[in-house]
Amino acid sequence: MTKNDQSVLPRVSERLRALVVDDSASQRKLLVSLLEAMDIEVLTASNAAEGLFLCMTEDPPIQLVLSDWQMPEMDGPELCRTLRDLAEQTYTYLILMTSETDRAKKTSGLEAGADDFVTRPIDIAELRARINTGRRLLEMQEKLLLRNHEVRSALDELTAMHDAVNRDLAEARKLQRAFLPKPTHRFCGSELSLRLVTSGQIGGDLVGYFPISATCIALYSIDVSGHGIASALLTGRLAGLFTYTSRRGNIAFASDGSAHSPDEVMRRLNDVMLNELASEIYFTAVLAYVDTETGEVEFCQAGHPHPLVRRADGRVDRLGEGGPPVGLLPDVSFDRVTARLAPGDALLAYSDGLTDCTDSWGGMLEEEGLMQLLAGIDVAPEAAVDRIEAALRDHTGIKQFEDDISMLMFRYHRPKAAGAVA
Repeated sequence: MTKNDQSVLPRVSERLRALVVDDSASQRKLLVSLLEAMDIEVLTASNAAEGLFLCMTEDPPIQLVLSDWQMPEMDGPELCRTLRDLAEQTYTYLILMTSETDRAKKTSGLEAGADDFVTRPIDIAELRARINTGRRLLEMQEKLLLRNHEVRSALDELTAMHDAVNRDLAEARKLQRAFLPKPTHRFCGSELSLRLVTSGQIGGDLVGYFPISATCIALYSIDVSGHGIASALLTGRLAGLFTYTSRRGNIAFASDGSAHSPDEVMRRLNDVMLNELASEIYFTAVLAYVDTETGEVEFCQAGHPHPLVRRADGRVDRLGEGGPPVGLLPDVSFDRVTARLAPGDALLAYSDGLTDCTDSWGGMLEEEGLMQLLAGIDVAPEAAVDRIEAALRDHTGIKQFEDDISMLMFRYHRPKAAGAVA
């Protein structure tokens, strides 16, 4: 294993490989016979330089070195020190052979990198015990290397998978943005703006609009349960059911081209969720039809936050009575509610990510805070949603949004010429 490629395990011999370094040929011969009797593969070197060369070049690597302390040019402790400096990944167990009994001398050998000592003249039982100790430590080190290799390999695989998922999520984010109609729109003199800020790369909120007739427009705000991939996939399905470009593919229209009422659309969506998709995911929604000739609003609220109306005089009214979510229970009924907009009034539909937005102390903005915020905004819808988003970011401070943020604002102006679509 090299320093730059730590994921490659060193090749280890089935038998323990040892190196005897001694300038005495007779001592080398004696040690070879003793070690081979222990079923150890043995190499020999007559000096420290030759021993270093073998330690750095042998494959499989040498695992155990028995070195004489006293040798010309480079002694045993210097061999230990040099080998420790050169070896990077594999561990070699070093035993110094010496007749020294001075504790200070042995301490210097340990500081140089030696693991153990054998006293000369060599006692066979002592030598076997020292080697068996080294063998156990080497086996533990080999197991540790294997576990490290397995962990690193697993981390590399997880990193590759994470990178692949991030690339897919980045593409999914682009596709999810493509589901949305244009962020600003003018219709019969009225104007609207929508905004979607996901808490992650992809989210479960959806806002949009589509024409019902030459003078009536549908506005919708949807919040799918959860924030992950499944939620994002459902928003894609719902965006297709509320397509802007085709009445035939839009669930709000009957086969003859007439529009279903908002409550009937919710009932049909509930059937699709329970019978076709058969998923545990559900969603809340508001679907509103605005007649630009009269200012009348016909809407259905399905478990979604109450739509708010910012009146031209600064008052803020909440609309609706609640209602059950879509896709949670079979055979539920959805209510249809009506309201009226006067010229200059602005209708805001939004997900609960706005009211549940928390500051650094955990305090939520809540509906009352949003109503107060809305009361102070008397500008065109695009600038208004900019101000609301900025206020939410000020409220959260250094925190990130914990939930998706979505909103749609429609400011009503009576058209100058009935039937004109901008």
